[in-house]
Amino acid sequence: MRVLGIDPGLRNMGWGVIAVDGPRLRHVANGVIRSPADGSGEDLGARLSLLFRGLCAVIVEHRPDAAAVEQTFVNKDAFGTLKLGQARGIALLAPAEAGLTVGEYAPNAVKKTVVGVGHAGKEQVQHMVRVQLPGVLFAGPDAADALAIAICHAHHLQGRAIRAVASRRGVA
Repeated sequence: MRVLGIDPGLRNMGWGVIAVDGPRLRHVANGVIRSPADGSGEDLGARLSLLFRGLCAVIVEHRPDAAAVEQTFVNKDAFGTLKLGQARGIALLAPAEAGLTVGEYAPNAVKKTVVGVGHAGKEQVQHMVRVQLPGVLFAGPDAADALAIAICHAHHLQGRAIRAVASRRGVA
């Protein structure tokens, strides 16, 4: 099974694909879809379109079976939060349009799953992603975050599968 993790961002949308084979995880690919910065002359619609097309191309190329997106946190800048929410909408829409089920995880849940601590720093997360995906080279910090989201989703899918087997066997 392949899992696509997406770290939504309006300027840099990170993505990472991992292969899941039982308890083993393997890096497939990662990258960052970039859109022009504010003030570049590109309107918001064009920037969102670029992100959507880029994410659709990743899905076509890597053919994931499931996807996961990091939930947006609300910060002091309401305008920035709104823009991030629009990019997050693209991150949810592209895999949904491809027929994928999309999981959503809070940043602290991703950190807790990958590192074991919900308030881990970026360096700790990147270190643990490297431990779980030996030899991985990150296309950037956003791609590293996306791989962490994919790992988080893979662990949650594995947990659900174990519970389903136990349920069928009559074990609570």
